[in-house]
Amino acid sequence: MLNLENLLSEFNSQISLIQNKEALEEIRLQFLGKKGSVTELFSQLKNVVVEEKKSFGAALNKVRDEVTQKIEAKKEYFEDLDLNEKLISEKIDISEPFRKEPLGLIHPISKVTQEIREIFATLGFEFEEGPEIEDDFHNFTALNMPKDHPARQMQDTFYLQNSELLLRTHTSNTQIRKMLNSKPPLKIAALGRVFRRDSDQTHTPMFHQVEGFIVDENVNMGNLKWVLEQFLQAFFEVKNLELRFRPSFFPFTEPSAEVDIGYSANDGKIKIGNFNPPSSATQELAPKGNEKFMEILGCGMIHPNVLRNCGIDPEKYQGFAFGIGVERLAMLKYGINDLRMFFENDVRFLQHYGFKASEF
Repeated sequence: MLNLENLLSEFNSQISLIQNKEALEEIRLQFLGKKGSVTELFSQLKNVVVEEKKSFGAALNKVRDEVTQKIEAKKEYFEDLDLNEKLISEKIDISEPFRKEPLGLIHPISKVTQEIREIFATLGFEFEEGPEIEDDFHNFTALNMPKDHPARQMQDTFYLQNSELLLRTHTSNTQIRKMLNSKPPLKIAALGRVFRRDSDQTHTPMFHQVEGFIVDENVNMGNLKWVLEQFLQAFFEVKNLELRFRPSFFPFTEPSAEVDIGYSANDGKIKIGNFNPPSSATQELAPKGNEKFMEILGCGMIHPNVLRNCGIDPEKYQGFAFGIGVERLAMLKYGINDLRMFFENDVRFLQHYGFKASEF
């Protein structure tokens, strides 16, 4: 027992003088290492007489526990000192931005969506939202497409399994819901995701569409043409746009038209505007150089049957509607040549075509 008291006294004397973690480790090895003083005494326990072995073993365990606890306490003390020194030397100004310049970029679709909203708001349109999961009536039937109408084949639809519901193929469902629940005059725009079974360089199964419609007395195609001209001039930031309205067919409009926009192509790049079509005397001639037209949207006067389906008297009210693909607008304005790039989640696409927050 005397040896244990002397050992503990020696340990207490030495640990009181320890100034750093390195010296503490030396003390630990001296007393608790494989050849340490306490460890050696445990190896000698087998030589202690039986009568004293139990009491000696208990006392030895107590010494080891006390030595261990004091070493751990001293170690924790030094670790706290180190931490406090780091906190003093590595102060961070939490009021300062982590990055001098934000690294995140705005996706082109988000940028174009915001531009569209701002332009149509200045033209007096109110924005409405409709459900992406729709029923047959609001997506097809109310839009003058009976069950056996061939126009349904124009839009290969995603139907929900074991359900009569579907993913909307256009934002026109918003038009129907608004006309059913409101009375003219109406001046509405709807913007959102739509879904069709199609995928190639210019089509994806999911894309975004903006639709606008006006219902009022004495609405005509001239009003429609003016709205589209104002929107496209503001969006492309070009005043001398050339638009061409071609007769077309949509079951929900009559008359219907597809709108082409004039552009020029140089070195694989498309430039909207600055297009000089041939004079009336030379209409049969092709446009000069690389100047041409491309389709950009569909439109027309709302079919009387659609108005009737929504409880609006077509003898008193008329309306027009148009639909435009948001991705197509973005591709034309920012020179993106593959629609699929918008949705591939390739960071290189965003680094090249993205916008800083200050530009949003």
